[in-house]
Amino acid sequence: MKIAFLGLGRMGTELALKLVDDHELTVWNRTAEKTEPLVSRGAAAASTPAEAVEGAELVITCLFGPDVVREVVIEPGLIPDGVTWADATTISPADAAAFADAVPGYVHTPVVGSLPPARAGKLGVYVGGADASRRSQVADVVSPWAAANPSRLKEVDTATGAAVGKLLANLALAVTIEGFKEALYLGESQGLSPEQVVDMLGSTGLEFIVNMKSPFLLGERSTSPGDFTADAIAKDARLMLASSDKDLPAVSAALASLEAQQDAGRGDEDFSTVVVNR
Repeated sequence: MKIAFLGLGRMGTELALKLVDDHELTVWNRTAEKTEPLVSRGAAAASTPAEAVEGAELVITCLFGPDVVREVVIEPGLIPDGVTWADATTISPADAAAFADAVPGYVHTPVVGSLPPARAGKLGVYVGGADASRRSQVADVVSPWAAANPSRLKEVDTATGAAVGKLLANLALAVTIEGFKEALYLGESQGLSPEQVVDMLGSTGLEFIVNMKSPFLLGERSTSPGDFTADAIAKDARLMLASSDKDLPAVSAALASLEAQQDAGRGDEDFSTVVVNR
């Protein structure tokens, strides 16, 4: 299939690399050098989004939030008539509804997971849209993103449903990293080392985030570049707060911790910086 892929940040690059061997890919990124890993694998690089989508049978986007989607896709009317648009950007349910209204071929395809599972084909993937045939086509194309665990690719019948699924997944990350930070505060106040706190948190409700982020805390990995930035999950937390009609105090606390890292100039580091630089 002739595919235009727009947005080659950390995750976008990994997603595109899973498709480049099986499809005719034309890629675009605002920072042109980021197209090089795909070009070296056989993709063509476009200088503009309009050039990228010319003649494409499918357009895939993985951009930094809904504002960028509006700027790059919606406002210029980028998607050609009749072409399916699969959007892997993390957005709110309201954004998903608006994009689906603007582009009849819209299918929302957010992914759940960070760079290591992306490289291993172990991402969760939501494929959401009202048109079952387009949804099925997109699910087939993006199946390599979840190839090692196909049950994690889930079709849902609306784009908004896919958006909710992604925000729920990232809510779990946001509130558990805040819980990990506060567990460290509690343990340290009683004389425990970070290593002891990590050990005690095994087999608790925080075990997943501790296993994921303790290598950063214990100096086994650097937070730069890391897997999932504080900037990215802070942006997602703001989408969660804007999308809920009830207060989300745990998300608000997590966002405050993430914003403290952004204010300290660590927004582009892995979000484990919340516990590393607490």
